[in-house]
Amino acid sequence: MPVVSQSPTPAYPGRRWAARLYPGRPAIAARVRADMRADLAELVGIPDDLVDSTALCASEAFANAVAHSRSGRPDGTVMRILSTPVVTTWETTLRLSVIDDGPVDSRPMIPAQRTAEEWEEAERGRGLLLIDHLATEWGTQRWSGTGTHSVLGTVIWAEFTYPTLRETV
Repeated sequence: MPVVSQSPTPAYPGRRWAARLYPGRPAIAARVRADMRADLAELVGIPDDLVDSTALCASEAFANAVAHSRSGRPDGTVMRILSTPVVTTWETTLRLSVIDDGPVDSRPMIPAQRTAEEWEEAERGRGLLLIDHLATEWGTQRWSGTGTHSVLGTVIWAEFTYPTLRETV
């Protein structure tokens, strides 16, 4: 059971939560959502709908990593990083990063255009569309290495901006 601060604190620039490393199994997505909610419970003033949106985006990015990278192999892992890189008087930016174990065959991408009928029949392919809709900004980036591993993994990052809670005088 995660330890949650009894008294939430305001976001501040450069705040980072401890990175979380998960086994690359689809069933772990529920734990990813629960951990995200627990970590965000430590923040003062974060809107409930934003907590729900970031938890959903975290689990979608996790599922994408498991399905489309080496993270989905028996010994695979997925890392989640959470921070508040920007906090101003008016708004706070929350940054979520999900890092996989590296490519199997392709880079994550929004699926090609589909007809309404194709969408009704489709069993997958909506995760990045959800992130695109819910995040203020998002993208992917390869993590490069040296030596025998030229690519160490792919990061799916998403930023969520919300009004900073201001104290009234």
